[in-house]
Amino acid sequence: MTSVVSGEIGGVLLVTPRVHSDERGSLRETYRQEWLGPVPAMVQGTRSESKAGVIRALHYHLRQADYWYVPRGRIFVAMYDLRRSSPTRGKRMTLEIGEDSDIGVYIPPGVAHGFQAVTDALLTYLVDQYYDASDEQGLAWDDPDAAIPWPLADPILSDRDKQNPKLADIASSDLPD
Repeated sequence: MTSVVSGEIGGVLLVTPRVHSDERGSLRETYRQEWLGPVPAMVQGTRSESKAGVIRALHYHLRQADYWYVPRGRIFVAMYDLRRSSPTRGKRMTLEIGEDSDIGVYIPPGVAHGFQAVTDALLTYLVDQYYDASDEQGLAWDDPDAAIPWPLADPILSDRDKQNPKLADIASSDLPD
C-alpha cells in the first residue's frame, strides 16, 4: 500500500509508492491524485535533468503547488515555509529522494523549494496550474535566514538563481499568505 505522511512543514506531503517486483523487474505508481486528499488536480507535467552539483533553488509560487518524483539519480530537497499565516512559517525541511529513497513530495503554494543534484538526476514534476511566469518567485539559495545545508560544495547555478533576493530584501507584503 502507498503511504502518505505530512512533512515538517504544514501542507507538505511525502508519498512512498508501493513497488511490485518479480524476476522481470519492478512496477510502481508514482502519482495518484487521490493520495493527496482534497488538493487541486495536477494539470501539467515537466521533467528536469540535472548534473551532479546543480542547485535549482530556491523558488516559490503564490498559486501553484508541485509534486516531485525522481525516477533516476538522487537529489537533496530543501524547503522553507514563507507563508505569513502558516503555523510553520520560517521552518526549514530537507530530505533526499531518488535512488534508495523512493518518495514523492507534494509542495504547497508559498513554500520555497529547490534541490541539489547529489548525482546526475532526472526529476519529474507535476503542477496544479499551467506555467505562469508571473507566479514564479525566488529566494536566494544561500540565504542565511533559510540556512539550507546544501550537501555539495561549489554548486552549479543558473544566472537567474544567482540573482534571487534574500528574505530580508523581500517586502513582507510580497510574501504569500
